[in-house]
Amino acid sequence: MSRTRFTRRLPAAMAAVGLALAVSACGGESSTSSEGTAAAAADQLKPNADLSQQTLQITVWDGYTPKELPQRVKDKLKVKDMKVALHATNEEAMTKLTAPGDSGIDVAFVSGQYAQALNAAGLLEPIHPELIPNLANLYPEATQLSYDKGNKYSVPYTWGTTGICYRSDLVKAEPKSWNDLLKPPAWADKKITMMTTERWLALPALKALGYSVNTDKDEEIAKVKEALLAQKPHLLTYDDTTFGEKLKSGEAVMVEAWDGWCPTTDEKNNIKFVVPKEGSDLWVDTMVIMKSSKNKEAAHALINYILDPEIHSWAAENINYKVPNKAAMEKVTVPKGSLLGIKPAELLNGESIVDLGQASTKYTRLSTEITAQQ
Repeated sequence: MSRTRFTRRLPAAMAAVGLALAVSACGGESSTSSEGTAAAAADQLKPNADLSQQTLQITVWDGYTPKELPQRVKDKLKVKDMKVALHATNEEAMTKLTAPGDSGIDVAFVSGQYAQALNAAGLLEPIHPELIPNLANLYPEATQLSYDKGNKYSVPYTWGTTGICYRSDLVKAEPKSWNDLLKPPAWADKKITMMTTERWLALPALKALGYSVNTDKDEEIAKVKEALLAQKPHLLTYDDTTFGEKLKSGEAVMVEAWDGWCPTTDEKNNIKFVVPKEGSDLWVDTMVIMKSSKNKEAAHALINYILDPEIHSWAAENINYKVPNKAAMEKVTVPKGSLLGIKPAELLNGESIVDLGQASTKYTRLSTEITAQQ
C-alpha cells in the first residue's frame, strides 16, 4: 500500500499560507477573467494537432501513477517525449507551479482546493471537453464538486473521505461519533491517534461541534482549539503515516484516518472504518493543465488517456483509492472489506474542502499551536 496520501499532505514551508495569496503574488489573472477567455482559448486548440511535435512534463506524487506511464504515453499518443517530476506535498507543487517564469509543467496533480487557488490566480487552462471524450466515463457526481462544478478547470483523479479506523476486537463499543476520538472512554485512553495535517487535524472537532470544514470564523476555530487541547492528554500520538501499523500491533485501538489507508483488508479482518454520524469531508485529487503549457493538445490527450478505464483503474488497484470513473471502477475487483466499495452518492454526503485564501493561515496556526503545546 502506498504512503502517497500521507507524505503529500504533511505541511511544508508554505503550509497552505493563504493559497490564493500565494498564487496571486505571482501576477496571475482572476478566475473570472480566466473563465471569460475560455471560449477564445478553445479556438486556439487543434483537436487533430500533430502530437509528435509536442512534449509533456507532469508533476505528481511518487507512486500515484504507473512507473511505465511515460513510455506508454509515448507509444499511444506518439508525443516526442514525456517527463515526470515528483512532489511530496501539495505545498511543494504549489511552490513549483507559482514560481516566476515558466515551470515547464504541462499537467499537475494537486488536490481540489489547490486547483481552485491556481485557477483563482489565472494560472490554469480551461478544460476543453471536446479534446477529452473520456470525460464521459466519469460518474455524474464527479461533475458536482463544490470547488469546481462542471470540471471547468480540473479533472478529478481520485477521491475519498475521512473517518475513524478502529480495531473491532479491541474496542468495548464501536465508535459512531467524532466525540469517541475527542472525548475517548477510559479503555481507549492513550490508545488513539490524530492527524496533524492542518485541515484534517481540525476536521473531527469541526464536525462534532456542528461547524463547516471550511469555516473561517475566529470564534468557531477557537472552540475547535479548545476541544483539541482538551483531547491532547488522552492521545497516544499525532500520526499521519503509521497509524495503520499501530492498529495492527494493538498499540492503538482508534485512529483518525483517510479511507484509502485504513487497512480494512488486513488478513485478520479485525480493522474497520466508519464515517461518524456528524459527517465528514470529501477530498479529491485532480489533474489540471497549466496556462503556461506550450503543449496543451498533448496535455488534454494525456488526461483523456488516463481516463481510459484500463488506465484509470490502476489507481484503485494499486494505491487503494477510489477513482471517480464509473467505467474504470466497474473493472476493479473489490477485495472483501475494502473501502473501494463506497458509492459516489455516499462520498458526496461529505463536505468538500475548498480554498480559504488568507483564512488558510488560521488552520496553519491552529495546527502549530496544538501540536507544539505540551
